[in-house]
Amino acid sequence: MKNNMHQKRISMMEMLYQFDFYECNLEEFKKHCELNIQKDRFLKITSQYNTLDPIIDKHLTNYRFSRLSIVDRSIIRLALFEMLFEKLPKEIAINEALNLTKIYSNLDDDKQVKFNNKLLDKISKELQ
Repeated sequence: MKNNMHQKRISMMEMLYQFDFYECNLEEFKKHCELNIQKDRFLKITSQYNTLDPIIDKHLTNYRFSRLSIVDRSIIRLALFEMLFEKLPKEIAINEALNLTKIYSNLDDDKQVKFNNKLLDKISKELQ
């Protein structure tokens, strides 16, 4: 089951990445990308960007939300959504986000993993 959930997270992160790439324009996104079986979850996550993004931005230190890479924005949004709306335990959501970061965003120096870990940890402490 874990592998299945991991694959679903990868798929969702990729969809969120594509959506962000097309500047959150759903019609443009639909022209180039197919919404798969996770369509409902995707629409729930993207409909919460107005809630998620300010929380992320508030917890960035000496950094702006717009400077985050599209990949990292997608990973962090997904983790935060899982913590807030799906009530996934914070430790699991953060661990899954860090695994995705290691695969898709890390540059062999672990700086991005540390950055995302620190950011998600700060966020999770406020959510308690």
